[in-house]
Amino acid sequence: MSISASKRAARPVKPRPRVPTVRARAEVASRERILVMSHAHPDFSLGGGELAAYNLFKAYREADGVEESWFLARADRGHGATGGISLRRPGEYLWEQAVHDWHRMKAAHQESVTTWFADLIRRLRPTVVHTHHYAHLGLEYLRVIKEVSPQTRIVLTLHEYMAICRHNGQMVKTGKFRLCHSSSADDCAACFPGTSAEDFWLRKHFFQSYFTLVDQFVSPSEFLRQRYIDWGIDPEKIVVIENGQSSEEALPPRALPRGGRRNHFGFFGQINPFKGIDVLLEALASLTPEEQAGLLVEVHGANLEAQSEAFQTRIESLREPLLASGCLRWAGPYQPHEMRDRVAGVDWVLVPSVWWENSPMVIQESFVLGRPLVVSKLGGMAEKVRHGVDGYHCAAGNPRDWARTLVALAADAKAWERAHAAIRRPVSHAECARSHLVLLQTGRADAA
Repeated sequence: MSISASKRAARPVKPRPRVPTVRARAEVASRERILVMSHAHPDFSLGGGELAAYNLFKAYREADGVEESWFLARADRGHGATGGISLRRPGEYLWEQAVHDWHRMKAAHQESVTTWFADLIRRLRPTVVHTHHYAHLGLEYLRVIKEVSPQTRIVLTLHEYMAICRHNGQMVKTGKFRLCHSSSADDCAACFPGTSAEDFWLRKHFFQSYFTLVDQFVSPSEFLRQRYIDWGIDPEKIVVIENGQSSEEALPPRALPRGGRRNHFGFFGQINPFKGIDVLLEALASLTPEEQAGLLVEVHGANLEAQSEAFQTRIESLREPLLASGCLRWAGPYQPHEMRDRVAGVDWVLVPSVWWENSPMVIQESFVLGRPLVVSKLGGMAEKVRHGVDGYHCAAGNPRDWARTLVALAADAKAWERAHAAIRRPVSHAECARSHLVLLQTGRADAA
């Protein structure tokens, strides 16, 4: 059985500014001094947003046109929001900050924002603050930057929908996995009965008042960009620049035994209700013993123990018979430097998320390593993986569709070769930094 590409239904797309590329040639009028900010440091948290921010900081340090670059990230050392800012290593700072009002994203340690953070801005004198989040930091620091250094430009990379959605920026309704296709004050109040529609209207305008201080927004996907345009960001102020990836060589194809097939699939990432691991396990459980014997799914992930007891019980009840059947291998957590060795053992990478993923790091990492993907037909996942070209789409949250697809791909001798040959290498960290610098130095998003 083979799988063919399906035609996507045409839909009107709002025009987007062209994104500067590494081929752009812009005269460097002055060398930038860039402070990169993140809601967490990769030494303490390995989420996609903090890794993207940290890698961009390191790329800025090597880029032409940058005089100096620093990294400031929120850290939780178990002492609470002391407000302290300390040196982690040369050029890297930790800020022990937190948010005490998630509805309006207010910082817990206000004095730290107006004194110690302000002092850091005065001392570093950045020409640009490139911030990748405000979660755990609050929004107030944006105003302090402009008060202390009005000429400093603020660039904000948006990694999810937190300004639009109070439910952890997921745009998924509370208590159930129903996706929100747009936001409204009434719908938000229905998710949070203790908060009125009027309060959600005020929340939106509170966020937008701080966002007026931002000189340039960046989105890693067109999907997220359009969501924020619909919410109220000027289309001319938000462009798409992909998160950079390592420049390492692609892996060779997995060595097959005589008569072997490309039937090894791998899941890499956090294990939580939003990532769809239960959908994947349900798909495997629905297969016949013969179908299960024809494929292997490896789960490389962490933090199941941090989820609700109900979710843990559900996952454990699904995985035990699958482990016994031999079609599932639970490989456990991994460090970023271990991913290459783990991906080497699979043919396809699976991303079965059930929410509007923006630009999952695992997609670009898999393409760098030379592995096609099977992803949910949703959000940035459907945008990054071309159905029937360098991967395949499945209906989000639909175990039956996932089961059919896995069985079909495991049986199709040519599907992997076609998808593997069509992979386009993602932009490198250096190329990503250069794209941002072109945008900063020309003041235009069409400088190509």
